[in-house]
Amino acid sequence: MIKSDTLENTKDFRISVAPMMDWTTKDYRYFARLFNPNVVLYTEMVTTGAILHGDAKRHLDFSPQEHPLVLQLGGSNPSDLAVCSKMAQDWGYDEVNLNVGCPSDRVQNNKIGACLMAEPHLVAECIHNMQKAVSIPVTVKHRIGIDDMQSYAEMLHFVDTVAQTGCTHFIVHARIAILQGLSPKENREVPPLRYEDVYRLKQERPHLTIEINGGIKTVAETQQHLQHVDGVMIGREAYHNPYLLAELGDLWHVQRPNRFEMIEHMLPYIEQRLAEGAPMSVISRHLLGLFQNLAGARKWRQALSGGNAKTLDDIHHAITMMKSIL
Repeated sequence: MIKSDTLENTKDFRISVAPMMDWTTKDYRYFARLFNPNVVLYTEMVTTGAILHGDAKRHLDFSPQEHPLVLQLGGSNPSDLAVCSKMAQDWGYDEVNLNVGCPSDRVQNNKIGACLMAEPHLVAECIHNMQKAVSIPVTVKHRIGIDDMQSYAEMLHFVDTVAQTGCTHFIVHARIAILQGLSPKENREVPPLRYEDVYRLKQERPHLTIEINGGIKTVAETQQHLQHVDGVMIGREAYHNPYLLAELGDLWHVQRPNRFEMIEHMLPYIEQRLAEGAPMSVISRHLLGLFQNLAGARKWRQALSGGNAKTLDDIHHAITMMKSIL
């Protein structure tokens, strides 16, 4: 298994995998870590209410191998966010992040996510309280705008207001969010990407750490963005094609792991999770993209999806099949 790094030991640039609801679970994160020791992983967004009034252990537990790891929180109550940030630090997270980018109706109704861009002073109060509660970094992930607040000047005002708290790290999804009229999926695809706004933000606020997110799918694109900003956050491509994380290891001069080595490393973890009572389908769904873009990729997906894989033996059979193809 590749030994994970810490945030302090990463290089000047930063590559991360975006928090994605129902996708960046602890099973996916364990798998993703096998490909690259340096990329920063995020949890799914976890609301403060789920932590404070639900099963905190279920929401916060992770494997030590997942480091460096960030907990992304959803919420707008400064006191609740402070308590949850302290819990995150005590739980062993390397960083805590506030979601100001999610456009779904469900989170808007609870004053969570992208709708908070309209209330920069409230976000600043939240970040201030979170920072007072912990010694680990507190960061913000946000859009370049929402609804009728689409100008660069309005985004800059939001960032400047929050930065007055001492927050220095902003992850910027380079699309606006249309909160009325577009679905979350459409909000990831329909509003045009405005990378130049994120580049300009870094130019005009060079003391801030600016990380760019949105539509980035290749190593070449990542390298291009790093000419302008401090970091790149990869979204769905890192899930559908996890070997991209291994390819990104080239940026740290890390030797690319073999796909078959990766799945072999995953087997003891799968065995452990099955012993804990996790259904195979909950785990195997994160493995479907392992052979993306290679011969046999469709057969691999078919072997592991739709309930076809129920035991470790089924995984072994799928591995044998792929070895015969590749």
